[in-house]
Amino acid sequence: QVQLVESGGGLVQAGGSLRLSCAASGRTFNSVTMAWFRQAPGKEREFVASIWWSGSTDYADSVKGRFTISRDYAENTVSLQMNSLKPEDTAVYYCAADPRRGSRLSSSSYDYWGQGTQVTVSS
Repeated sequence: QVQLVESGGGLVQAGGSLRLSCAASGRTFNSVTMAWFRQAPGKEREFVASIWWSGSTDYADSVKGRFTISRDYAENTVSLQMNSLKPEDTAVYYCAADPRRGSRLSSSSYDYWGQGTQVTVSS
């Protein structure tokens, strides 16, 4: 059974940092794109960052320069280092893998999802 399990969320003050991790099990995702999305209350799920099998990365404009996505091929994990956090970063963050059905920027393209981890940034 394929599983993606996120960890590392929590409450942090504006300007602080958090590191999210996503552990994959059931199969290896080393040859596919993995990504982070987030969903704030009352809003649609939105793209945050992605990392290709090659290590190339993409970021939403809202997080560029503050967030860094990385992956550990040996551990089958992907991480999101979040610095200079803002209250508007508050959301549930989801790990996703293998956008086989379309653009890596679209949540509808992904077949595999984690359960989400809450990130709350206080002002």
